[in-house]
Amino acid sequence: MQKLIGSFFCSLTFFSILTFGIHAAVQAHLGLPPYSNQIVLSYLLNFALAFGIFMLLFFLRKKYSDQLGFLFMFGSFLKFAVFFVFFYPFYKADGALERVEFFAFFIPYLVCLISETWYLIQLLNSPSKKE
Repeated sequence: MQKLIGSFFCSLTFFSILTFGIHAAVQAHLGLPPYSNQIVLSYLLNFALAFGIFMLLFFLRKKYSDQLGFLFMFGSFLKFAVFFVFFYPFYKADGALERVEFFAFFIPYLVCLISETWYLIQLLNSPSKKE
């Protein structure tokens, strides 16, 4: 099971860095500052929350195996709460939430969500999840 944690961390790191690089390059190609709209903070917070939520689910897998899906959904709710507390006021300061501002949060959120979902499925389907 420790391999699953290491694999998740490496996968999450790889895909977050890859996506961040592509995201910043696309913004630069479009003539936008590549690190604008709190993109670095967004990737870092999404990465940290995804890893933290997965670790919590991993450690609670024995005691709450039937509720892991609900705990996972609560984790997604937590990420949106972070968005509305830390990012939304900054993005709405000019009176409008622009596409690039939305994507600055949503793209790392989506990458981390896909990684979390894939590895949670691995965890739930693992014959040793009770160990």
